[in-house]
Amino acid sequence: MRVKVCRKAHFNAAHRLYRKDWSDAKNNEVFGKCNNPNYHGHNYELIVAVTGEIDPETGFVIDLKTLKDYIKTEIETPFDHKNLNKEVEEFKELNPTVENIAVVIWNRLRGKINASCDLEITLYETPRNFVIYDGK
Repeated sequence: MRVKVCRKAHFNAAHRLYRKDWSDAKNNEVFGKCNNPNYHGHNYELIVAVTGEIDPETGFVIDLKTLKDYIKTEIETPFDHKNLNKEVEEFKELNPTVENIAVVIWNRLRGKINASCDLEITLYETPRNFVIYDGK
């Protein structure tokens, strides 16, 4: 029997959507106000879902305290109250769109989660805008 276990978290971060190789006009056309050279911020809501078999000895798919700790060390501490473009290594060359942020979060957590379990990231940039990424 496979069960999906979820943990919610949040972080606040600033970013700017732009491409260095594009003109200011093209960046403004594509990214609009998200291209603000002084950056802008979001209150990101994160749901990390781990799906796997229930361990017959513990009754866990994953210990939620362990999952909480992984999220804290891999996501909250490095991302919270940071300028993603300037302070998070993955985004020094990668445009920090909500899609790319979700993929980076998945990559940071994938190695921590048992390989027999599936991992899914749901990331809300605003209450109405969110992405879901499962590594596929």
